[in-house]
Amino acid sequence: MHKKAIAVIMGGGRGSRLYPLTKERCKPAVPLAGKYRLVDIPISNCLNSGINNIYLLTQFNTASLHRHIQETYRFDPFGGGTVDILSAEQTEKGDTWYQGTADAVRQNIHHFTSSDYDYVIILSGDQLYRMDYDKIIEEHIANGAEVTVAAIPFPATNVEGLGLMRVSDSLDVTEFVEKPTDPKIIEGLKIPETIAATLKTKEAEECCLASMGIYVFNRETMIDALDNSMTDFGKEVIPSLLGSSKLKATIFEGYWEDIGTVKAFFDANLQLADPMPQFNFFSRGRPIYSRARYLPASKINRCSINHVIVGDGCIVTDSYLKRCVIGIRSVLREGTRLENVIMMGADSFESAEDRRRNKELGRPDVGVGLNCEIKNAIIDKGARIGDNVKLNPEGKPDMYEKNGVFVRDGVVIVTKGTAVPSNTIF
Repeated sequence: MHKKAIAVIMGGGRGSRLYPLTKERCKPAVPLAGKYRLVDIPISNCLNSGINNIYLLTQFNTASLHRHIQETYRFDPFGGGTVDILSAEQTEKGDTWYQGTADAVRQNIHHFTSSDYDYVIILSGDQLYRMDYDKIIEEHIANGAEVTVAAIPFPATNVEGLGLMRVSDSLDVTEFVEKPTDPKIIEGLKIPETIAATLKTKEAEECCLASMGIYVFNRETMIDALDNSMTDFGKEVIPSLLGSSKLKATIFEGYWEDIGTVKAFFDANLQLADPMPQFNFFSRGRPIYSRARYLPASKINRCSINHVIVGDGCIVTDSYLKRCVIGIRSVLREGTRLENVIMMGADSFESAEDRRRNKELGRPDVGVGLNCEIKNAIIDKGARIGDNVKLNPEGKPDMYEKNGVFVRDGVVIVTKGTAVPSNTIF
């Protein structure tokens, strides 16, 4: 790995597309796959690529993210490296929130310039993929590029919300359009046959090259590109560099999923429980790191389980689970049936005293009670589901919201710490 490279991870804005999962946390802190957080993906990719100077830019609901980073990424003082969280701050130069991705980097550029680096890689904090950034940076250097944009072939019929680019046969970026909606423009941005023939992607000629929101900049190019009032990389900065800087594309053909919406998050998590998932956490060579919690192994008694991930420290008794992701410290009691359910678990185990207190307060214990039936749902951390509860989004309005229970994108969401009384039928 070229040692003089740093990574900047964009923490995102209010996370409105992932709401209510972002009601009390920022997007990078949203739990993933039973034991991880979204931010663990880009950080792990960095560490596996030899990049250990990492900056994470955030501004909303950052407490749980700070805690996770501090408890997870502690580097050997002799080996160097750091993961620094940079929140929006008031300075003599400005006191506003980040106005976009480019503005977030601009407001923190004084933190980066104190580091010894030649290249910076800009990353998103809400994507699921495994990538060797070392190869991208080496390709960037070999091409003599000033900016390199990572691109992925994406079906032209499904590019809504993505930035699209046109490239030459030598992968020079000649046009960049952020989130086009005109079918004629999209049709004109399909991958040329000369490039499609070199790709492994099926029917590549019917795809467009979509920006992954991953950019490699030379140090001085980034400083110059942000010496203005532009606020967004995709909408403004990258298009402004066309013709004035050597702008290259690198094509990625592995699994990549933007999980910035409830539907995408739900589907990507459940897909991990498939026998051969497109993204596999069981990788010896390039592992995904997270906090070491030292929890006991889970206890599963008299259960029927099919395509399920169960995190550490869970107790599952006499239950039926089909295509589920069960997060750490989850408790499922007798007679419960879950299908297409993500449980995010709990931050701590309840003691006998806690359970006695719950009884006094008339609230359920943390976890899922007796004889419940839950389908197509996300149960956030610390939620309390009483006995004989039935939850199913079928036939419910998509923007339903009451007493901590939401419906979004056809998924029931029980928000963090919400108590659902016994005998509730929804």
